[in-house]
Amino acid sequence: MTSVATAVQHGERVHPRSAGFWTDLRTVSLRALRLTWRDPEAFGPALAIPLFFFVVNVGALQTFVEGSFPPGFDYKAFQLPVAVVFAVTGVSRANALVTDIQNGYLDRLLLTPVRRGTLLLGLMTADFVLIVALAVPVLLLGLALGIHVATGFGGIVVFVLLAGLWGLAFTGFPYAIALRTGNPTAVNNAFLLFFPFAFLTTAYLPQEAMTGWLATAVKFNPTTYLLEGMRALMQTGWEWASLGKALLAIAGMGIISFTLAFRSLRGRVKRN
Repeated sequence: MTSVATAVQHGERVHPRSAGFWTDLRTVSLRALRLTWRDPEAFGPALAIPLFFFVVNVGALQTFVEGSFPPGFDYKAFQLPVAVVFAVTGVSRANALVTDIQNGYLDRLLLTPVRRGTLLLGLMTADFVLIVALAVPVLLLGLALGIHVATGFGGIVVFVLLAGLWGLAFTGFPYAIALRTGNPTAVNNAFLLFFPFAFLTTAYLPQEAMTGWLATAVKFNPTTYLLEGMRALMQTGWEWASLGKALLAIAGMGIISFTLAFRSLRGRVKRN
């Protein structure tokens, strides 16, 4: 007779043991990745829309903008980080989490000894893989259009890493909304949070070309410093000050969004 059966026979409570943090993390992330690849329409628009606007913006504005700046200014290289940031921001499995909430899967999971933090960290791990997978085709299109990367292959790796970390840092917002509301419409609207960050920044014109209140808003927008770091890798070289500011912008965004997400998870756990 097993020890579990003996304990049950004597009326003792049996406490299931967790498989461990890394095992739980791997299980949650692999499930999320499997479901992601089965649902390509969930991430297809995240790739198609930025690619479309990159081509349109370059075609419509390149001649005008390059004519307004000193020779050598490459508007394609200036726009490429914008397209990548648009591709990776807001990508998450938050809608799938809403489905798990609505069908009771999450509640059943909370009855198991799985470590609570891995329920979000596993999803975010899968998100990071998808985010990188979305950034690479946009980057390849830019290279195919003749963009020269000033920092070489190492710069390309850092460029993709910055994009991946930014996308990961933003995932906390849709997860917080999903856990608090369990509403797919609310989750779909989470991308609207990015609009001020996207348009009150140097998305289409360099900072020195901006004036008035917009120039002030740009200075307080973390996306400005992310784009500055990514553009440095493309156009000017290893500017460590710019890269440091980009990492600080990512860290600040991540601290805020992850705090909201894990507080929301804690609140849902308490309700169960």
